[in-house]
Amino acid sequence: MRVLVTGGSGFLGTWVRAFFNADDFSRRSNLDLLNLQDTNIVNGYDVVIHLAALLDKSTEAIEEVFLTNVEGTVNLLRSMRKNAVFIFASTKDVYGRFADNYKFVPETCPTLYSGQSALEWSKLIAEHYVAFYAHQIGFRYCIFRLSTVYAPLTEGNTPNFVTHYAESIKKGTPIRLPTDCDPIRDILHVSDFSFACKAFIESVLPNGIYNLGGGYQNALSLRELIKKMEEISGLEAIIDDKNPLPKPVPVNYISDLTKVNQELGWYPSISIEEGLKSLF
Repeated sequence: MRVLVTGGSGFLGTWVRAFFNADDFSRRSNLDLLNLQDTNIVNGYDVVIHLAALLDKSTEAIEEVFLTNVEGTVNLLRSMRKNAVFIFASTKDVYGRFADNYKFVPETCPTLYSGQSALEWSKLIAEHYVAFYAHQIGFRYCIFRLSTVYAPLTEGNTPNFVTHYAESIKKGTPIRLPTDCDPIRDILHVSDFSFACKAFIESVLPNGIYNLGGGYQNALSLRELIKKMEEISGLEAIIDDKNPLPKPVPVNYISDLTKVNQELGWYPSISIEEGLKSLF
């Protein structure tokens, strides 16, 4: 089975690529999503795991975000071969403010526009293109709406907030947190994400859209997360209370894993403690 990981040199992609012994499609391997000659190579693969994206929420990057995340995805999809598998890394943030209406967020949560940035909106648009081309060409597809997948830091990559906290604790640099609230997030180790990809690849399902995170067993507030890191590392975190971050949207987010458990038989296997140890 030949596997290609786009963004395979990135924060998550490095580990997913190693898990599958896959090839890398990224600018570090001199391949570009916006180059049709480059994207045509996906036709030679049995599985394409699409992680590459421009993760910029600034207003200055709007056009580039849509170009990379939508047109770049379409370029890959057009070159997919029949009966291959396409796995698309989307985001929980397609739900926007509507996620605050659920204790555990299901796939039926509305995805109407509620102030999402171009990043989240580009991911949602790309989801529809995935479904369209899969039916046109005849390949299988899976969309994972990811909630806080973390991984050990690799050289040249920007970590998400979980790994950023760990690196800050190691280096003794201040950590900024939101003011007047202690948001809850469910966190998922990158190995469990890889196992979820494997579960879909090995299934007989033609397609699926799944919320994917740590679920209620791997959910905790940001301050609880930092405290647990202190316990694991034996180091003390420095909290910058003078420069708080804005209140996040949604405030709390925990994935409902019912659908992915029932259809793929997948559930997180790496505990918070085990996963966080890998960061230290």
